[in-house]
Amino acid sequence: MSRRPVAEFARYLRTETVGGMVLLGATAIALLWANSPVRGSYEAIRTFHIGPGHLSLSLEDWAKDGLLALFFFVAGLELKRELVVGELSRFRAAVLPVLAAIGGMAVPIGLALAVGWGAPGMSEAWAIPAATDIAFALGVLAITGSGLPSSARVFLLSLAVVDDLGAIVIIAILFTATFNLVAAAVAVALLALYAYLQHKRVRTSWLYVPIAIGTWLAVHESGVHATIAGVALGLLTRVKKDPYEVAAPAVRLEHRLQPWSAGFAVPVFALFAAGVPVSPTALGQMLNDRVAIAVIVGLVVGKLIGIFGATFLAIKMKIGEKPTGMGWRDILAVSMLGGVGFTVSLLIADQALDGPAEQRAKAAVLLASALASLLAAAMLVRRSRARRAP
Repeated sequence: MSRRPVAEFARYLRTETVGGMVLLGATAIALLWANSPVRGSYEAIRTFHIGPGHLSLSLEDWAKDGLLALFFFVAGLELKRELVVGELSRFRAAVLPVLAAIGGMAVPIGLALAVGWGAPGMSEAWAIPAATDIAFALGVLAITGSGLPSSARVFLLSLAVVDDLGAIVIIAILFTATFNLVAAAVAVALLALYAYLQHKRVRTSWLYVPIAIGTWLAVHESGVHATIAGVALGLLTRVKKDPYEVAAPAVRLEHRLQPWSAGFAVPVFALFAAGVPVSPTALGQMLNDRVAIAVIVGLVVGKLIGIFGATFLAIKMKIGEKPTGMGWRDILAVSMLGGVGFTVSLLIADQALDGPAEQRAKAAVLLASALASLLAAAMLVRRSRARRAP
């Protein structure tokens, strides 16, 4: 069989436009399946356990602990490349998305707490609106913001990775029941070995694949959310190519793994995570739940204010520099995309709540992410048209 059709399919999956559409399709399938007469089969597949011994996890857990680690590894590779040789290689350019991410976490959390203070479950659910979905947000930007400069994508990617890392740290601190120090030490040792081999220009996958799997297992056994292994490995990968190399390891890995991340890992996670009840009764219950309302306000309003406000202050105080070619209205439109919580917000909801409260919070994340996507898309289309006008 010719490899050309496979290569062409992989090339399409590397574009955020196609990746966003695949993710949207998986979400739609999950919602339709979970609200159909055969929803029992959806729950049976989602909760089906596979794996040996204490590593026997449900398919939903494998998706959020295993497949998302691949997604965050690819995101870590791209962020490392931008930090070392790309748009963020200057300090003031690199610090801006970090400050924007901090604002994009603090303000949504503050607004969510103000709205839901005292409501049952709010003491666990306050972190749900802290995250931005990288894949979905980049997909919306690619589809509707083609007229914006490439720096818009780098800015969005960077702040989304930072606030997702912050959200994962929150998960690690708040929702880790037990911490295995020995497993954590093993994970650190394997990461150090990975960094050493990268420094020594060792290229064989026979070493790196076992180290990556071992790191994931060690982080998982430590009690910390296993996706942190993917980010750490990505940030430790070398991004500057030597004279004898066609491409640096980070570039090669990103090229090979991006189709798997966009075309399989993230959509499968969405398929298992997004299946929540959306009947009129369920929506009515959600809109009467202060925790759900807090999540919606935090994502749609808090993200916009937090990201744009922190960016504005950082630039005006000359701590950071405005992304190349972007105006304030462009930054405002990209800030609206921060309200697309989805992947990691669903992950936090899954960790923080149980039963009907979890379902209402997940429905709130989906509604807020859809609303933020539509508002951001309208703003981005308008900005793209304005830039194309003579």
